[in-house]
Amino acid sequence: MSEDRQAAAASEAEGTVSDDGAAPVRIVIVDDHEMIRRPYTDLLETQPDFTVVGTAADGAGGVRLCREVRPDVVLMDIRMHGEIDGIEATRQLVAEGGAGPRVLILTTFELDEYVYDALQAGASGFLLKDLTAERLFDAVRVVAAGDALLAPAITRRLIGEFARLRPQARRQADLLGTLTPRETDVLRLIAEGLSNPEIAARLTVTEETVKTHVSRVLSKLELRDRTQAVVAAYESGLVVPGDRRS
Repeated sequence: MSEDRQAAAASEAEGTVSDDGAAPVRIVIVDDHEMIRRPYTDLLETQPDFTVVGTAADGAGGVRLCREVRPDVVLMDIRMHGEIDGIEATRQLVAEGGAGPRVLILTTFELDEYVYDALQAGASGFLLKDLTAERLFDAVRVVAAGDALLAPAITRRLIGEFARLRPQARRQADLLGTLTPRETDVLRLIAEGLSNPEIAARLTVTEETVKTHVSRVLSKLELRDRTQAVVAAYESGLVVPGDRRS
C-alpha cells in the first residue's frame, strides 16, 4: 500500500469506533520487511479496538507518515536500511511531546544495545518479533493507555547490562537531588519492576499516594514514563546492576 493510500485509509478510520463505542487505537507499523508489516497488519486488524492506519518501510518514511496520520502507537523496527534507523525515528517522534505517539520497539534479540538506545530515546518498551498474538495485543493496549511496557526481568536485565557500560548521566544524577526521600524510594522500587499496588504494599501507603509520587518523579526528572524512569535510575547510579536490592 502506498503512503497516499495509507493516508486515505487513515482518513476513513477517523470516524470509526470499536464495539464498545470507544475510538480504536490507531497504529502505524514501521519495518523494512514486508513479511513483517503484512502479517502484523492482518493480525492487529482482527481486534475490534485496533486499526492500522499505515505502514512504512524505513525510519524516515515512518516519521513522515506518523506526522500525517497521527497514530496512537507505533511498532518500530530498530535496525532498518535507509536515511534514519529506528532509534533516530523514535527520538524524532518522542520529541514532539504529547502530540507524538507511543513507540514500541520490535527486535529479534533481548540484549540488544540498539534497544537500550531506543529506550533512552523515549520508546515505551520493546517486543520480541516472535511474540504471541495475545502478547502483542496486550502490549499495544498497555502502551495506548499511556503506560510503559515494562517486563521487569527482560527490561531490567537489558538496562542493567548496558547502563554499566556507559558513563553515568550527570544531568540525571543532578536531577535526582530534586526528589524527596520518599520519591527516591519510589523511583528505586520502579526500577525493581514493581507495580503501583506492589509499591503501595511495600511502603504501606495507598495506591493513590503512590500514583502521586510516580507523577512527581516523572515530572521532576523530565521523563515520559516508567521505562525512562528505570533507565534514569540505573544511569544515575541510584540503582547498581547486580545490587541485591534491585
